[in-house]
Amino acid sequence: MKVPLNVKNKMFQKPAKDSDKEFKIGRVNQVKLLSFPYIIWMVGFIIIPLLMILYYGLTDRDNNLTFKNIALISDPINRKALLLALELSLISTIICLLLAYPLAMVLRKNHKTSNSFIVLIIILPMWMNFLLRTIAWQNILEKTGIINSILQFFHLPTLNIINTSAAIILGMVYNFLPFMVLPIYNVLVKVDKDVINAARDLGANGRQTFLKIILPLSIPGVVSGITMVFVPSLTTFVISTILGGSKIVLIGNVIEQQFRLGNWNTGSGLSLVLMVFILFSMAILSKYDKESEGSNLW
Repeated sequence: MKVPLNVKNKMFQKPAKDSDKEFKIGRVNQVKLLSFPYIIWMVGFIIIPLLMILYYGLTDRDNNLTFKNIALISDPINRKALLLALELSLISTIICLLLAYPLAMVLRKNHKTSNSFIVLIIILPMWMNFLLRTIAWQNILEKTGIINSILQFFHLPTLNIINTSAAIILGMVYNFLPFMVLPIYNVLVKVDKDVINAARDLGANGRQTFLKIILPLSIPGVVSGITMVFVPSLTTFVISTILGGSKIVLIGNVIEQQFRLGNWNTGSGLSLVLMVFILFSMAILSKYDKESEGSNLW
């Protein structure tokens, strides 16, 4: 019996669902293959250095297991440096949040118009080297700097900001403000205007709409911005060295000095203490950042 050709094709043709499933599996495998360069980079420059810090922080010079390196955080000098770093980082993060949120709201309202220039102004300083930006602020704030020169020209009293905590906070806010603005803006711009209009149609005023609709929906961006500002502010030593001089010592300066003197065990032990705050921040981020759920490659 001769089977028609179209019947043969249907007999050997795979179901549509199986072909779609194979296509999805093939696409996932391609994505995994493309991620391998980053995996290699991550192992070489993130995981291995972290393991080295963990090893040196939990051993002494004779390679014996010890917790004395971590316990050095209780030293009065180290404890004072840690508390001061926490204080300045918290103040800088709050200032960045207070400045960034209204700016992100303005950018969101002008999203459909020309706001690219404002975004360019925000990210433009990031194109310049971090160290150069900080040195520029040193020249601006020093006693013979630009600000005091202008004040002297108008016969006004000069400001003594350099080598103070205010100078460090100013440097932190200037360098890390874009890391607070952009996450909040990226979340606010995704808020559906129909939701806001529905709240107003139901009688909510501007304050109620912000507190009940906009603010809760922007929490993931706020948490991301807080994490991206607080962590580098806590661990920085360049800003405090240049703008704070030798008068103000943060925990980052203590760790940097220990590594410079060759005390890898002490520096690593103090670094492990800071890693606790970093892991805590990451835990908060993973709890509130709902947009990243289900996007893992593996």
